Amino acid sequence: RAIQRKPQVQKLTETLPYKVSVITAVDGSQPSHEISVSYKKNLLRPRYPFSLRQAEIATFLSHRKCWQRIVDEGLEAALVIEDDAEIVPTEFLAAIEIAMQKVEPGDLIRLPVKLREKPQAIVSSNSHSSLFRPWAIGLGMVAQIVTYDAAKRLLERTKHFDRPVDTYTQLTWDHGIRILTLWPNGIREISESLGGSLIGAPKTKLNRLRREIMRPIYRAKLSIASRIFKKYV
Repeated sequence: RAIQRKPQVQKLTETLPYKVSVITAVDGSQPSHEISVSYKKNLLRPRYPFSLRQAEIATFLSHRKCWQRIVDEGLEAALVIEDDAEIVPTEFLAAIEIAMQKVEPGDLIRLPVKLREKPQAIVSSNSHSSLFRPWAIGLGMVAQIVTYDAAKRLLERTKHFDRPVDTYTQLTWDHGIRILTLWPNGIREISESLGGSLIGAPKTKLNRLRREIMRPIYRAKLSIASRIFKKYV
């Protein structure tokens, strides 16, 4: 439905130095069997405290379509990039060189638009960028390099899901994938100039208050679970 984003999709197709496939996103405004059966509340711990909106479910399913394409075509890896991303070519090419040299089967490399993660271990770096393993996985799914083994594993583990796709990737103890961060990376998020996010929805004051209370509680539980996981790996 987001026809106003088609010029940006075309720009990405022309700018990216790879063969590009445009994947039609799942439309959260259209009820479907896939949307109704995929989302199951309270599947994993720590429990995700919010119900998913249709658009959030559709976003997760859209990423699953990309992972399925990687597996179906037997791709060694692919860059999965959302339609509200913009590439700064010189920065992107300088950064992506590190990822191409160090990516291993089973990896997922995040290219975030903001640096919210602290490095646990530096995998590689050059004068432009660093590739590192973060202490905690950040949010956002604007761009990632997804290897074949990672895509296969994610598909296996997310036939049903209970939280947004970026929040699920934080559960490394469930999917077992090595997630790395590449920063700086030449990726910018420009959803505001394209009409704003298609996932967000108006919230009542009570709903906003509840989220403000529950978010830090959930983050604390996530941090505890992450520390327990690292203790045994």
